[in-house]
Amino acid sequence: MLTNSRLVHQPHDHGRCINAALSRARELCAAKNARLTPTREAVLRLLWQSHQPLGAYQLQDQLAKLSGKTVAPPTVYRAIEFLLQLQLIHRLASLNAYIGCPFPGSNHSNLFLICTVCGSAAEVAHNSLNELLQKASDKANFTLQDQTLELFGLCPNCSLAAPGEKAATSENT
Repeated sequence: MLTNSRLVHQPHDHGRCINAALSRARELCAAKNARLTPTREAVLRLLWQSHQPLGAYQLQDQLAKLSGKTVAPPTVYRAIEFLLQLQLIHRLASLNAYIGCPFPGSNHSNLFLICTVCGSAAEVAHNSLNELLQKASDKANFTLQDQTLELFGLCPNCSLAAPGEKAATSENT
């Protein structure tokens, strides 16, 4: 059973999504005695504003627009590293980009569904997949530490759109 898919199929409330992610981040930081600085929070907010993964330079550009001043690359990379360590975001290696994690602080599949047309991405949790990966690792006497699976295809909106036509998602409308 797939749970908590973030692909856009119905109207989506990004404000609610962003507020929930920031609330979880604040709670996790408080529990781990970690500091969610304004820059770190701004990076996390940007990653939750759409369901499209963003690269470090895209984040740098957007932070500069928000603050009205130049943002150095190390500032962005330090924020990304902090958010990765707390598992508030994930890195999608194939895209060299980052996306917010809807399941911070919990063990989950790190299974991503990435639309090849509109670029939206969804993280889903799948308990049977977790069990399958653990069984395969156990069978090979391999200690599984981390995994990320990236699947590419069409999101619900793009699969309904006419061939060659980019679907209008809630990010675009």
